[in-house]
Parts: sequence; structure tokens; C-alpha cells
Amino acid sequence: MSVSTVGNGRVELSARTALVAVGDLLAIALFVGVGEVTHGINPILNPGRFAGTLTPFYVGWLLVAGVGGLYTAAATGTVRAAVGRAFAGWVVAVGIAQGLRSTALFPGNAAVTFALVSVLVGGTLLVLWRGAFAVVK
Repeated sequence: MSVSTVGNGRVELSARTALVAVGDLLAIALFVGVGEVTHGINPILNPGRFAGTLTPFYVGWLLVAGVGGLYTAAATGTVRAAVGRAFAGWVVAVGIAQGLRSTALFPGNAAVTFALVSVLVGGTLLVLWRGAFAVVK
């Protein structure tokens, strides 16, 4: 298997990291989608709203994952690394997302309660995905 690196080795371009990234993005989308439904918004009927809510979390996660080396073999090499790095990265990503949500560019606002729910629920989904990936790999 061929592996290329980007950004001083912080991102490995491989089938493995591509699969991890797809799983991450799906976990984050699931978190946002369930949240939208919980608040009476149908993501299928309101795709613009869904995208507006999802984008700050994607931006935050992808920035943190790229800078933090979350798309390397080491980041998912063991369950401990996969779970620990994913959760720590998600906490920072939620902070970035909350900052973006406090602007007029995205729906919602920066609320402490939503940040806590985001860390716990979104973090749980990412930890479960990354932990399962580390076990199965």
C-alpha cells in the first residue's frame, strides 16, 4: 500500500486514512442530523439549514485533524490513541465551531450548553467510530 504525506507528515494520504475521514464526516453529520431532528428541523427538507449547521463542525474538525495529525496511522494505531486523540481533537473542533456559529455566517449561536452537548454526543460518536476502527483494522 502506498502512503504519501502532506503537511510535514501530519496527514497520510492512503486508503486507510480516507476511510477514517469518511467515517469521521459521517459521525459528525449523524450528530448534527439527529440534533436538527430533535429541534424539529428535517435535514432532508431543509438541506440549506442542515449544511449551515454542519459546516462549522466540519471546518473545526478538519482544521484540528489536519494540524493535529489525526489522519495518520499512529492516530488510529491503538484503541487508546484512536479514542484519546479523537476526543481531544473534537473538544477543540467544537470550540472552533462555536466561534463560527457566533458569526452571522452560520445559523445558531455560541451557547455553552450546546457546546457541552456537542462535545459529549459528537465526541461519543467519533470515539465509538475511531475505537471500532482501531480494533478492526
